[in-house]
Amino acid sequence: MKILLIDNEKEVRELLKDMIEAVAPGIHQLDEADGVATGLQKINAFKPDIVFLDVEMGDGTGFDLMNKIPHPSFQLIFTTAHNKYAVQAFKCSAIDYLLKPIDITELENSLQKANTNIDGSNLGKQLTVLMQQLSNKEAGDKQIVLKDSEASYFVKVADILYCEAEGSYTKFYLSSEKPIIISKNLSTYEELLGVYGFIRTHHSYLVNSARIKMYDKTDGGTLILDTGHTVPISHRKKDYVMHLLENR
Repeated sequence: MKILLIDNEKEVRELLKDMIEAVAPGIHQLDEADGVATGLQKINAFKPDIVFLDVEMGDGTGFDLMNKIPHPSFQLIFTTAHNKYAVQAFKCSAIDYLLKPIDITELENSLQKANTNIDGSNLGKQLTVLMQQLSNKEAGDKQIVLKDSEASYFVKVADILYCEAEGSYTKFYLSSEKPIIISKNLSTYEELLGVYGFIRTHHSYLVNSARIKMYDKTDGGTLILDTGHTVPISHRKKDYVMHLLENR
């Protein structure tokens, strides 16, 4: 396995090399670069399987570098100490990232995931979603990547009607496609989609408030969506949901 480290700080590269050697001794070739220009040269010459890429470097950003690679054929792990590049964007695009200072357990997990996915990358599409997330586009125009062990789904936020908990899984109901089941719990997506106006109406339901057409007060309270789908409101959540709807 070929691993390329791109970071403008030599100390960070040295530490990362030592950490990789500690968690995956002797099973890789390592190379390094210190910026956008040298990183691009190394990618073309070294042809890495996995790239650790710093977000901010002396001659540009990691995003600048990736914009110069139309068809990336490696697994990508961003490294960043800058929270202004919202973790939200990385999560929505399902692109792996490590926050500095890097935790060795998180590094090991990232290497294992990258190694598993080397032969089946959707990195180009995921980068498009990442850049959408970092842009000033309206929420309805943005996408989210729903990823599990079987497949990756690229879904417009506006097309998500609601999500339903199924044990430790989440079922996504979409406006024009069959439901998608992802092996992550509903709380994960409550955090991720809350910034787009999604409301937790019930311990088992998360609804896109932009798709709500009517609030039916009978039977304890039900939301009717513009597609005719209905979503229940729990008694405990009723006042909270009503407050959000009145102030959206």
